[in-house]
Amino acid sequence: MSLERINPEELSPATGFSHAVTATGGRLVFLAGQTALDGSGKVVGETLPEQFERALANLLTALAAAGGTPADLARVTVYAVDVAGYREHAGELGRIWRRLAGREYPAMAVVGVVRLWDTQALLELDGFAVLP
Repeated sequence: MSLERINPEELSPATGFSHAVTATGGRLVFLAGQTALDGSGKVVGETLPEQFERALANLLTALAAAGGTPADLARVTVYAVDVAGYREHAGELGRIWRRLAGREYPAMAVVGVVRLWDTQALLELDGFAVLP
């Protein structure tokens, strides 16, 4: 299995994401949306960065349980209740991403939503990965 990250020079610089990711061979893993839920099902973290860290950790835990690593992520979507707040914290969120997932960025999108299933949740991450 191999993932190739493609960032054409004609497009704006890809910072914290890849414009396209191709996958050859392997097994697809579809990752359900993860918020900042702890093991008992309670949303933890008061701030967007705290919730982002927990939601990303939850996503990576599900991926690891399927046999994958962060480098196997091909696509991640972030659903944010406050996109402006997400942008304000982008530097800190990027540092959290790099600490937990490294610098092999998947194709990504941030989508603004009115609310999430758990009303205390500020964001949710889902995605898919390609494993060998």
